[in-house]
Amino acid sequence: MPTTLTAAQIVALAPDAASATAGRALASLHKWQNLGQNDVAAWGECQGSGKAPYRVQIDLCEPAFRCTCPSRKFPCKHGIGLLLLLAAHPAAFTAGAPPAWVAEWLATRDQNAQRRAAPAAGAGAEAPPVVPKRSGLPGSAAAREARVADGLEELDRWLCDLVRQGLASLQGRGHRFWDDMARRMIDAQAPGVARMIRDLPQIVASGEGWQSRLLERLARIHLLIAGYRRRSIVSPDVLAEVRSRLGWAQDQERVRAGPAVRDTWLALGQSVTEEEKLRVQRTWLWGERTGRPALLLSFAPPGKSLDRSVVVGTALDADLAFYDGIVPLRALLVQRHSSPVPIQAMPGHATIASGLGAWADAVARNPWLDRYFLSLTGVVPLLDGERWVVLDGEGRSVVLAVRPQQGWRLRAISGGRAIALAGEWDGTALMPLSAWDGDAIVCLD
Repeated sequence: MPTTLTAAQIVALAPDAASATAGRALASLHKWQNLGQNDVAAWGECQGSGKAPYRVQIDLCEPAFRCTCPSRKFPCKHGIGLLLLLAAHPAAFTAGAPPAWVAEWLATRDQNAQRRAAPAAGAGAEAPPVVPKRSGLPGSAAAREARVADGLEELDRWLCDLVRQGLASLQGRGHRFWDDMARRMIDAQAPGVARMIRDLPQIVASGEGWQSRLLERLARIHLLIAGYRRRSIVSPDVLAEVRSRLGWAQDQERVRAGPAVRDTWLALGQSVTEEEKLRVQRTWLWGERTGRPALLLSFAPPGKSLDRSVVVGTALDADLAFYDGIVPLRALLVQRHSSPVPIQAMPGHATIASGLGAWADAVARNPWLDRYFLSLTGVVPLLDGERWVVLDGEGRSVVLAVRPQQGWRLRAISGGRAIALAGEWDGTALMPLSAWDGDAIVCLD
């Protein structure tokens, strides 16, 4: 079947700009042979520098790619080129049964999907007994609990000292002052709170009003310590949230085997940041029927590719399993029930007050929520002095966290008219990730 992805969405799958440029150059019929497709896949052979052509195949349901070229990029330029070619010239692809090398790959993917789904299918069965670790071993769960507890007590004393001495004195502190305590939390096996501490000097240097923003962040850390102290009496959702914020990882297989939420999930935004020598990709989805946001995370070290199988601007009928927490946002994609199709319109809150109300409700339940997905319809981007804002029909506005060129791009998309806009809200400003131009979702980078 022809791909439903646009050329812009296909290019967005490329791991870097060089692969995107090379992929566009390969989207030419004379460079390919033995082009074919069926309901779930497309394939072709592209002549490279060697004697044998590269065999390229695409699972259109995700999409997923495979190529025999030696490139370590994923998808490689041949995969991008083949998908662009399918979008532009679907009639050039012969319909029929795939060759053996494609059929074997698809069969392997199906087997892997069934194996991943097996734990979920047997979730109702009686679980095998869990053998507890010996608490006396240095690496045991009990030993970690003790180290975290000791580390957090030291951190709480440090926080109290900061407040007693006065926040004004912190502007003269060097980076080492903060990093020493962050390293102490790493030693205490609480890497999550170490990241929170390393963010503090940025707040101190953030300009007017930094004192109130810093005090709010310190209060959140103090509340996290209090939550851990009461871990024996808090609810399971609160305990899961506290442990996650401190740095405990939830087992993916257990999450995958838990209850799944089936919906038509709209991919509305995506951001990529660098965090502690890792590239972190955040893909935000919106449930068409459930009206709930979902966050897919992908991590990659330098030189490795992120998971690009969910394309912004597409809708997917799928099952998601959510991680435990007070306001469950992070999820795993468990099973796809359809191929992605283009989104017909961007959903969202009709007013800024409605959107901020949803944020306020989420923060009231989860005070450690540092960002939230916010989609607004009917807002106009404007330059207000030296900052960009969006204004709704009620005259309310919120500040945009954008570079000047991004603001002008939004203004060009709007043309002075109201548009739909989606992004990450941190309680102070909205970082736009995508906008609706009247025909499709435009990714903002």
